[in-house]
Amino acid sequence: MTHRARIRPTSPGNISPVQVAAATIMWFYVLAALLAPLIAPYGEAEIVGEAFAPWSTQHWLGTDQLGRDFLSRLLYGLRNSLVLAVTTTLLSFLVGGLAGLLAATGGRIMDTVLSRFVDVIMALPALIFALMLLTVFGTGAMQLVLVIGLLDATRVFRIARTLAMREAAMDYVEAARLRGESLRRIMIAEILPNVKAPLLAEAGMRFSFVFLTVATLSFLGLGLQPPAADLGSMVRENATLITYGDFTPLIPAGLIALLAMAVNFLIDGRLEEEEGTIHGG
Repeated sequence: MTHRARIRPTSPGNISPVQVAAATIMWFYVLAALLAPLIAPYGEAEIVGEAFAPWSTQHWLGTDQLGRDFLSRLLYGLRNSLVLAVTTTLLSFLVGGLAGLLAATGGRIMDTVLSRFVDVIMALPALIFALMLLTVFGTGAMQLVLVIGLLDATRVFRIARTLAMREAAMDYVEAARLRGESLRRIMIAEILPNVKAPLLAEAGMRFSFVFLTVATLSFLGLGLQPPAADLGSMVRENATLITYGDFTPLIPAGLIALLAMAVNFLIDGRLEEEEGTIHGG
């Protein structure tokens, strides 16, 4: 069996201030989402005042177009958007990752069939294809997760297949085949542990992309349906305020951008540290 190079863990002293800030932002998002039902002043769909009421001590961020507390909607919207993005990312990596491993280890015919199918899907613009599918099958949380997850799985498939093909040519995989190990065991026990690290790094990048895609589709009216809140739809529903000089609708837009940047900075920093550790070790 070929000895695999191990990446030494990065010491806490090498963590940059940018990574600390990015991790802090991500934890803030996670805690706000988990505690939304406890810290939100009002219910997610509860009408508590006049439409577009200004900021006040009773409604810290005012109210939306129906008179619902904007801060409460923001907390629930953040929670719903994160749940959708995490679920979609998990689905895309489950489907795309397994398909990529299968293509790399299942023989030429299996590889050709899966690769050509993925090529056909990727030839279509992802956002346009998602809009078409959601228009046909309807909108909602389940449809959104399935459509975006399966479309994004094609990108994961490409990466997983490339990584697994490299590992499948190694001596330790050939030795496992000669020992008579099953295809499932070769995929899960031999190849997966050696491609897990780059796949996890890619998962962070794909999460950022999925989060932005969910927000985009929600802004276009194809995300969660009322009365459920999500960040993209909150921008669209309250955009009228901007014409009157009230920038409250830009708060959910800012939260979307901030999380995407935090994830990218954290993943980029982690990849740079691992690369430096490999070259230094």
